[in-house]
Amino acid sequence: MASKKDMRRPDLVIPYQEPVAKGDSSDFSSTLSSTLPMAAIFMRNRYIGWAAVAFSLQSWLGESEETKKTSSTPGYFSVGMSLMSLIVTYLPLFLPPTAGPQRGGSATDAAPPVPA
Repeated sequence: MASKKDMRRPDLVIPYQEPVAKGDSSDFSSTLSSTLPMAAIFMRNRYIGWAAVAFSLQSWLGESEETKKTSSTPGYFSVGMSLMSLIVTYLPLFLPPTAGPQRGGSATDAAPPVPA
């Protein structure tokens, strides 16, 4: 068998350079996972609550060691907040609000005088 000569030229070799990591996607994801539960609680919207659970689970499972070191809150905190938003939005189904005594005035009027 004939020996084959290496035809690669050493002057054309390009060394490997590791690409720069993008940090914008994790910041946006963590922002969504912390603001969506608050929006679901304030607006009492169940769909926003379920979206908050999905985003918070995604950001918690996708966080790296660098993200854990630089983030101000741990990933499981955002999952807990999103679950709390679901509890708040579904709470009226299990504990319906009671109707208070109906008086002629509104809640901003002065209280009626106490009879003697």
